[in-house]
Order: sequence, then C-alpha cells, then structure tokens
Amino acid sequence: MNDDISITLKVVQILDRLEIPYLIGGSLASSTHGLARATADADLLVDLKVEQINDFVDALETDFYVSKESAFDAVECRSSFNLIDYSFGFKVDIFIPKNRNFDRLQLSNRVQVAVSPDDKAFFACAEDTVIAKLEWYRAGNEVSDRQWNDVIGVIKMQGSRLKLEYMREMAKDLFVSDLLEHALEQAAD
Repeated sequence: MNDDISITLKVVQILDRLEIPYLIGGSLASSTHGLARATADADLLVDLKVEQINDFVDALETDFYVSKESAFDAVECRSSFNLIDYSFGFKVDIFIPKNRNFDRLQLSNRVQVAVSPDDKAFFACAEDTVIAKLEWYRAGNEVSDRQWNDVIGVIKMQGSRLKLEYMREMAKDLFVSDLLEHALEQAAD
C-alpha cells in the first residue's frame, strides 16, 4: 500500500470510529475509477459537525498538524481545512459539504472500496468523481490537463456502467453540461 493511501486511511479510521460520514474524492477517487496517477494530496468530503470537531482534531493530533480554529471556521463557512502528516508532509484536504444537492448526493452515493486486503474506505462514486472534477476544471479556468485527463480516464474505464442521466442532471445543476458533453465525446473517440 502506498504512502498516500496509508496516510489517508489514518484519517478514515478516525472518521469511522467517530461515525462521521465522509468520502474520498479527487485524484484518489479518479485513480480508483479510472487511470491511476500520483497525487500530492488527498481530498475528503467530510460531513463534520461543530460538536464533533474537538474529538476529531484531538484524535488527529498525534499524526497530523491540524488547526482546530481552521476546522471550526471551515464548518461554519462550509469551506475546507487541511491536515499535514508529520511523517511525510502529505496533505489531506477536508472539504465540508456545501448546502447544495450535489454535496448531499455525493455522500449518499459513496461506494465502499477495498484498498488493501484488510482495509476498506468510502469513495465518491464514478459519476460524482467526474462531475466534481469538471467543476474543479471549470473553476481553474479549464487549463488543468490533470483534471481533464482524470475525467476522460474515468469515463473510458467505466464506459456503459456510468449513469449518464444522473451525470447530465448534476452537470446542469453545476453549470458544467458543456464540459460533460465534450468529455463524453472525447472519451468515445
């Protein structure tokens, strides 16, 4: 098991123990559903509540640098904060779900994946991984080859298993319909 997954699993195990809903997204999810690639961080969508912050941060402090103040700010503002692993400097970004349908659906659509013979973790489903990556691609002025290639890789690997109607509905809600259609065309070539 590589370091990025083993470090991410430390966080996942704490979330599981504290019964805090989460999913692994970003490049770890696209590598799971599409083409594997190296990553500099892990992205987790975590439905963290104010009353859970102290226990969560206290459980992390042995292995990670984490700011309790940043965690409180992120939960209050529905934004993000990060954890930095002391051993490797690997960063885990914790995203708090926004008050929108897509974030709620991502958590309900999450899929459990065996990441080693002894470990399982929840990941964003393939469809939500594509839509989230398209949203990040658009937010980054549509210049990130990594984001785009991740999208194409997931679409190619998942093929006819993808729920296109759901993807088109979410893409419309997030104003990335044009990108989704372009990606579907490119992946079909």
